[in-house]
Amino acid sequence: MRAFLPAKADWSAATPRDVVAGLTVAVVALPLALGFGVASGLGAAAGLATAIVAGTLAAVFGGSSLQVSGPTGAMTVVLVPIVAAFGPGGVLTVGLLAGVLLLALAVARAGRYMRYVPAPVVEGFTLGIAAVIALQQIPAALGVPTPDGHNVVVNAVRAFGSGPAPPAVALAGGVVVIMLVGARWKPAIPFSLLAVAAGTVVAEIWSLPVPRIGSLPALLPAPSLSFLDLGALWSLLPSAVAVAALAALESLLSATVADGMSVNQRHDPDRELFGQGIANVITPMFGGVPATAAIARTAVNVRSGATSRLAALVHALTLAVIMLAAAPVVGRIPLAVLAGVLLATAVRMVEVGSVRVLMRANRSDAVVLALTAIATLALDLVTAVIVGLVVAGALALRAVARSARIDEEPLEPGDHTLEEHELLAQHIVAYRLDGPLFFAAAHRFLLELTEIAAVSVVILRMSRVSTMDGTGVLVLRDAVERLEHRGVTVLLSGVREEHRRQLETHGVRTFASTPEAIEHARNHLRRNGTLP
Repeated sequence: MRAFLPAKADWSAATPRDVVAGLTVAVVALPLALGFGVASGLGAAAGLATAIVAGTLAAVFGGSSLQVSGPTGAMTVVLVPIVAAFGPGGVLTVGLLAGVLLLALAVARAGRYMRYVPAPVVEGFTLGIAAVIALQQIPAALGVPTPDGHNVVVNAVRAFGSGPAPPAVALAGGVVVIMLVGARWKPAIPFSLLAVAAGTVVAEIWSLPVPRIGSLPALLPAPSLSFLDLGALWSLLPSAVAVAALAALESLLSATVADGMSVNQRHDPDRELFGQGIANVITPMFGGVPATAAIARTAVNVRSGATSRLAALVHALTLAVIMLAAAPVVGRIPLAVLAGVLLATAVRMVEVGSVRVLMRANRSDAVVLALTAIATLALDLVTAVIVGLVVAGALALRAVARSARIDEEPLEPGDHTLEEHELLAQHIVAYRLDGPLFFAAAHRFLLELTEIAAVSVVILRMSRVSTMDGTGVLVLRDAVERLEHRGVTVLLSGVREEHRRQLETHGVRTFASTPEAIEHARNHLRRNGTLP
C-alpha cells in the first residue's frame, strides 16, 4: 500500500506558478461544475461539492501531478438514467461502489492496460459524448422542461416542439458565441466565466423570466452514509461497474494527455486509479456525484504553468471559498446560461483534426471511430467502448492473420554438396513460416499445409514464428497428423524454446536447426530404402 500513499516527493516540484494555475483552473471549473451538477439531475450544489471534495482527494492521492478532477460531461451522461431509475440516493450509492471497484483495480495493477485502447476508440468515444452532452442541453437552452424519457435525441426533438422561450434561447446562444469566438481570439482568457457573468447580469437587469440555479448552501454538508441502502447494492452493482469503468478510462486518458503536454511528467496509472477510488468513496458522503479526471481542466492546468499537484489542490480550495462567500450570487445564474456553457464545451471537445486524420487513414480506423460514436449516442458509454474495442480487436487480428504466411523454400546449396542437394530435393520440401501462428491465422495455414503432395518429407522452418497460441499448436498438430497419415514425414526446425515445449507435449518432432532436420530426414529415407 505504501506505493499508493502520498509522499514528500509529490510536493517537491511546487512553485508559485502552481497557485496561479490553480486559480485559473478554478475560474474555468466553476461554471462547468455547476452545469454538470445540474445536468446530472442532482443539482448545482452536488456538482460544486464534487469539484471540491473529489478535486482535493484526487490531487493528494492521484497518480498524476497535473491532473484536475471533478464532475465531467461523460460521467453526467451515465448518471442521468441512474437518477431516473434509482433516485439521488441510488447515484450516491453507485458512486461509493464505483470507488471501491476503482480501489480494487488499483490493487490489481490494472492501470497499465489503458495503453491498449486504440486511438479510433478514444476519438469515437469523445465524439459520441460531445453529441450526447449537446443534446442533453437542448431543453434547458430552449427554456422548456426536459421531456420524460432518457433518449437524448427524442428529448431534443420534443423540446423543439414544446415552444422555445426566446429569452432562454438568446442567453444560451450568446454564451455559446462568446465562448467559441473568445477561445479562438484569446485562448488564455477564461471566457466561460465571463460569459456566465454577462448572461447573469443581463438576466438580472432585464428581469428575464428564465429558470435559475436556485439557492445553494454556503458550506458542504456534514459527511453521512444515510443514503446507503444495503438491500439495493446488488441491483446497483451493474451501474457501479459502468461508472467505475468510465472513471478509469477517462482518468487514465486525461493523465496520458497531461504527460504529452508536459516535458518531464509521467503518471503512475495504478496510483491514479487509487486516487480516483478514494475520491469516489468519500465524495458521495458529502452529496457529490461520481467524479473522474477532467481532460479540459487538466489541459488548462498544464497550459497555465502547473508543475505539481499543488495547482489542483488550489483549484479545489478556491471553489470552496467561492461556495462560502458567493453562494447567493451563484444561485442567480440562469440554467440557460449553464446550458450554453455545456453546449460550447461539447463543441470544443471534438478534435476535428484528429477525427479527420483517422477517418482518412484507413477504412478500419474509420469504421471503429464511427461505430464507437454511434454506440455512444444510441446505447451507453461503457457499451460503446466495449463495441469499439471488440471491432478494433477483430480488425487488428484480421490484419495480423493476413501477415502470417507459409512459403516454399529451396534447401540452400551451402548446407550440402550439390549432388546431395539434388537428391534430397527429389524427396524433401522445406517451408518457412513467417509471423504469428494463432487462432486467427491457424486454420488458413492448415488448409495450405495439407495441400502438399508428392513428397516424402516436409521440413517446417519455424525460426520466424513470433507467436503461437494453443489453437496454433493444435492446428499444427492436426496438419502433421494428416500429412503423416498420407505417408509424409513432418519435421520442425528452428523452433523457439517456449514453442518447443508446447509442440513436444503433442508429440511433434522438433530440431534445433535445419541441417539437423535434414540429416534426420536423410537417415529416415535411407532406412525406408528411398534414399540410397
